[in-house]
Amino acid sequence: MADPLRDVAPELPAPLNGTVFDSHCHFDAMAHRAGVVDRGKPAPAGFVETVMAQAASVGVTRVINVGCEVAEWQSALDSTEHPSVYSAIAVHPTEVRGLTESHYADLEQLLRHPKVVAVGETGLDYYWDRTTPQEQQLHFRRHIELAKQVGKPLMIHDRDAHADVLRILGEEGAPPAGVIFHAFSGDAEMATECVQKGYLLSFPGVLTFKNAPALREAARVTPLEQLLVETDAPFLTPHPFRGRPNAPYLIPHLIRQVAELKEVDESVACATILATGRRYFGI
Repeated sequence: MADPLRDVAPELPAPLNGTVFDSHCHFDAMAHRAGVVDRGKPAPAGFVETVMAQAASVGVTRVINVGCEVAEWQSALDSTEHPSVYSAIAVHPTEVRGLTESHYADLEQLLRHPKVVAVGETGLDYYWDRTTPQEQQLHFRRHIELAKQVGKPLMIHDRDAHADVLRILGEEGAPPAGVIFHAFSGDAEMATECVQKGYLLSFPGVLTFKNAPALREAARVTPLEQLLVETDAPFLTPHPFRGRPNAPYLIPHLIRQVAELKEVDESVACATILATGRRYFGI
């Protein structure tokens, strides 16, 4: 039976006791999910303004909007005209087929924009088969090199590829500006290894799912100073709204889960995560 609330936006949560940022979302996909634009079209400025106003009303005062296909790069950059929006751009591992040197030259130029704060999302995704592991690994290495060239953090997509992601990072050497595991999906053992290497782990709405105790344990062993939160909107909507449209204004559900796991006040969680954002992204 279809869920009658599937396309209904969840209600606003209570405002946070503090301010924080959403480290990863996708405005274009959000606008498409909301029926504002056709698939592949950019989110209008008015839509971005509405999203940011909703977010600010609950204490989410900054957002990193991610463009991870060639066609999304300019839209991601345009969204940064909003004073509280920053962007990350790269090519998702499932979209790397057909990339040329010209694409990489364009990407490098765009990455040097002051409000593009990370190279991402890039990495490995062995769940989908639109590209081969060999293709993905080649372009992942290119993105690592590019992050070093432009001096910005690397934002990693890692789905069913933990061992190879860690191996390639070790072989290439992590970019000095930092490494962020977007939508971290590993266990506590992997989290501990990443923490020891100095990586940041960004936790999505999955952290609140009833069937995700292993991910909560990974968050418990991650120092608060190396932990970020993200919506990955419109995807990975937190409990109890799983399957419905996600948006930055739902970050309070994650902050409150993190605060409970780390046994700190939500104001401490907000302040620590925001300080990490300033340190790594300059936001």
